[in-house]
Amino acid sequence: MLTSVEGTYRNGRVELTEQPTDVDEGTQVIVTFIRSDEIDLASQGINEAQAEILRSHLATFADDWDSPEMSIYDNYDAAKTRIGISTMQFS
Repeated sequence: MLTSVEGTYRNGRVELTEQPTDVDEGTQVIVTFIRSDEIDLASQGINEAQAEILRSHLATFADDWDSPEMSIYDNYDAAKTRIGISTMQFS
């Protein structure tokens, strides 16, 4: 029998959003981490009003950011390695 319960990973622990029913204490679990493109702004200390201000300020960059020329940055680290660019330090 499989039972699914949502939760959040914080500080090395999984916090369940609800208590599972019909699950004995000590039952083994498998945890699957789900990456989301959505950012939890509240966890970053940003409220709805601040988020709206950020959206309006960042909207001015959307045309440039979404242009085909910017696709070079989609996998920048791999491209950098492929063409042999290394980190240089200047004094």
